[in-house]
Amino acid sequence: MSNEGNYIVSLSRVTAWLSSVAEELGVEIYPGFAGAGLVYGNGGVLGVRTNEVGLDREERMKDTFEPGMEFRAKVTLLAEGAHGSLSKEAIRRFGLREGKNLQTYGIGVKEVWKVDPSKYQAGKVVHTMGWPLDWRTYGGGWVYHMDDGLVSLGLVIGLDYTNPYLSPYRELQRIKHHPYFTDLLSGDSTRIAYGARSLNEGGIQSVPKLHFPGGALIGCSAGFVNVAKIKGTHNAMKSGMLAAEAAYDAISSDVESEQPTDMSKYEESLRSSWVFDDLHEVRNLRPSFNTSLGLWGGLVYSGIDSLFLKGRTPWTFNHSSASDAAHTKPASECRPIEYPPFQPPLSTDLLTSLALTGTNHAEDQPVHLRVRRYLTPNNEVGKEGKKPEPNVEEPEPFIEDKEVRKEHVKVNVGEYAGLLGRACPAQVYEYVEDEASRSAEGEGWDGKKLVINSQVGLFILFYDS
Repeated sequence: MSNEGNYIVSLSRVTAWLSSVAEELGVEIYPGFAGAGLVYGNGGVLGVRTNEVGLDREERMKDTFEPGMEFRAKVTLLAEGAHGSLSKEAIRRFGLREGKNLQTYGIGVKEVWKVDPSKYQAGKVVHTMGWPLDWRTYGGGWVYHMDDGLVSLGLVIGLDYTNPYLSPYRELQRIKHHPYFTDLLSGDSTRIAYGARSLNEGGIQSVPKLHFPGGALIGCSAGFVNVAKIKGTHNAMKSGMLAAEAAYDAISSDVESEQPTDMSKYEESLRSSWVFDDLHEVRNLRPSFNTSLGLWGGLVYSGIDSLFLKGRTPWTFNHSSASDAAHTKPASECRPIEYPPFQPPLSTDLLTSLALTGTNHAEDQPVHLRVRRYLTPNNEVGKEGKKPEPNVEEPEPFIEDKEVRKEHVKVNVGEYAGLLGRACPAQVYEYVEDEASRSAEGEGWDGKKLVINSQVGLFILFYDS
């Protein structure tokens, strides 16, 4: 767990610099074009297709319309971060998680402050556990003193939490009321940024099969985060390097074949690299918190394991066989959480924070988040433990209509007290009053309907309908 000698950097600045280096080497980069789907053929993946741009909210063409494009390649590497849509599709359709633990996720919320010079300690790293979360909820915080007097602080909460009244955003605001943070952010301190994202917490037990016909999963699409250190960039970069080497070798040795490229050598090289050593050492820490002893049992075990055993044990704990969502209890079984009032400028409402995100999405565009029911076994699009589909070239059938949205609202509002309205740290999902939804004609339930504010989305990707 020692962080001595490591660098504290802004990942966005590092990736911006790396992109300029890549372009100088001839790599083509297309920012602003999202991968909307995989292109299939010959029993594998032939590339990706981008989304159409220049459509209004009703999907009518505007003057700026541009059709989507297909980018075909002998090897398609998916590097979308945690819970990306194309990665989920590949994992599901090729059965890549068969025989593996389900992935478990966390939601991270963060702020960046320019602190008073008297509070700044260049390079200082602080990790926290416990308050403001209760002993049943896995999570922890961090404080990183970066360059130029900037401090990154935040909180990660495991998405297997049970109480639907929990709000990750409000927990972040509450932690700043602790005397340590109140002092750190006092004086001439200014908050300059806010953000959120999902992250993988399953570790080595939840890493799926890494290759499929025509491509592979790298980085957080596969789930290489060392959750004990809240760090995964080093493993993501190494996986990309190994995948590039394997892709080059595979393409060079099989130029004429029309069959999807075999990337199995990438999986072999990664599993024998220091990436798996890094994940193997900490494999039992996260699942040790999933006992009836909660936080206290996990702290005792993980302390002994990380300080003395260093993962050198003959056993490996498994994660729960249930998904994170299945851990959530109905609202009727839980007590609402009373959060303290905001204390500006130390803590503020969500809309004030969203103004600091720097996101800029046009409002008059199609909503990219959809409420669907896939006609797969058990109607579960997120079911990842099944066997590969016999014909991936056939499109997955689904229903996306008023009745599906109505059922969604009935469950989320009726049983879980509007869970998504609190869980999303960007207020993308809202359940608003709608008189039409009191009748069968409405698209909601019991006078409530779902509104998706996609223009404020932070691409957190933490929810499956």
